[in-house]
Amino acid sequence: MVRKGFKMYLNPKMAEEYEKRHNKLWPEMAEMIHEYGGKNYSIFLDKETDVLFGYIEVEDEVKWSASADTEINRKWWDFMADIMETNPDNSPVSVDLKPVFHLD
Repeated sequence: MVRKGFKMYLNPKMAEEYEKRHNKLWPEMAEMIHEYGGKNYSIFLDKETDVLFGYIEVEDEVKWSASADTEINRKWWDFMADIMETNPDNSPVSVDLKPVFHLD
């Protein structure tokens, strides 16, 4: 199992909308995350900076990377693009964080 931490960036005053959309996560998106080996997925918000911190455990980095090219994932990116910082393909700007400590 690979533990991944990353940060993403909300547009100002979009925290409530971001949470609302995730509270109604499409079932097919949740299925895709599990199908591609994602588990124990959480996203946290720093209200002062509108920075999101994501944490997910994946079975395999290569398998997880392939999830980006699924139709449902691209549709989700398009759906979220108006409320967060994105790349030209509508993927969220995401910065991987370096693990520095873990305790089971």
